[in-house]
Amino acid sequence: MIRIGIVGCGRILNAHLHGYRQLREAGYDGFRITALCARNPEDALMFRKRGEGPPPRPPVMDPATGDPLAAPHIYLDDFQPDTDVAVFTDYRDMIASGLVDAVNDYTSVFMHHQIGEAALAAGLHLLVEKPLAVTVQAGQRLVELAEQKGLTLGLFENVRQMLPVRVAHWVLRQGLIGDLQLAIIGSLGGIWSPTKIVAETAWRHDKLRAGGGGAIDIGVHAMHWLRYVCGEVATVSATVRTLEPERHLWNEAGEVTETAVSTVDDTYLATVTFENGAIGQLMWSWGLHGEPMELPGSPIFYGTKGCLKGGEVIGDDGRRETAVSLFQRHADQATKDAFFPLGFTDPFAIQQYDWLQAIERGGQPETDGREGVRDLAAAFAMIESSHLGRTVTLDEVLSGAVAGYQQEINDYYGIGGQRIKMGR
Repeated sequence: MIRIGIVGCGRILNAHLHGYRQLREAGYDGFRITALCARNPEDALMFRKRGEGPPPRPPVMDPATGDPLAAPHIYLDDFQPDTDVAVFTDYRDMIASGLVDAVNDYTSVFMHHQIGEAALAAGLHLLVEKPLAVTVQAGQRLVELAEQKGLTLGLFENVRQMLPVRVAHWVLRQGLIGDLQLAIIGSLGGIWSPTKIVAETAWRHDKLRAGGGGAIDIGVHAMHWLRYVCGEVATVSATVRTLEPERHLWNEAGEVTETAVSTVDDTYLATVTFENGAIGQLMWSWGLHGEPMELPGSPIFYGTKGCLKGGEVIGDDGRRETAVSLFQRHADQATKDAFFPLGFTDPFAIQQYDWLQAIERGGQPETDGREGVRDLAAAFAMIESSHLGRTVTLDEVLSGAVAGYQQEINDYYGIGGQRIKMGR
């Protein structure tokens, strides 16, 4: 039985708990959540037991969007009523309690390397919400420590297990659009534009706490998506900007209730090259006025025989079929079982199951710490490229040869030492 301690009881916890609930409902009984940790104990009690603690927080966006931050509220005793759950206000006390064998870290980005190092040093397995850490070097320290200790280090990156992403990966590996030539992903504007505090959490606009803005918060998702579907990134050339240096929250009367000075980017435009020779275009902004721009069919993948656009495989001969139907008809059962174990389609359930299975077998999950570091390096490469005014290679960012933007963050937290070699 793997005993899990969760650090961080914010809105995203609902989505994670729904994933764990699905594991129990599917008959997987190899874990229990035995501890919750939050600076304010009321935040932990909000999730422990129905009828206990304060009422649930209202969602920050419409649940109809399907965004994990809008997942319905859930309580631990809804799916593990047989388990007493301890509440802590300091992650160090939880780690030292002897009540957990593994830690899930759902805290703000700047805490990831601090909690992660403490957990791994104590011999506990770890699953970290994306991005893995506040800088590339901070993430590398976690990987190094996990490998030294022989522990499982998982990155929680829900993009990878989404049905369209899994299927796109399969389509390209099957050569259904030929050899990849070009990929395009992104949008401009939207729910947090032009000056809203993103997700109503001001730390996201502070360089020392978030690492970066959209280039990190959204960029690691986009880079992971492209790396999984298209192949490894080789170079990045980008421009990032802070178009709106102040962000705000308003009450129902339209009065400003909070203002945050932004020290990170809110907009990025990037060109990447992949090791296989293909190119990619990435765009994002939550700092634009007026009407947002969605790229119809994004992400779009163009190959030598056709394209994958809007979920359809469209050939040069005019034939078109949804990628999902092609996958369902032609993918072998072993691939289907690997992509969607136990029939799960919720990325949260799939990633948690994969991580727990990795602990049981003594290995690493599909999205491990090394994947997390490479996602971070590709995302930070956008910022580093913009600051240098030149194209940078992924290897330069991984090695630390290019780290000028990140140096202030590393110095602030005392992150240093030898960088490990991040080979595949």
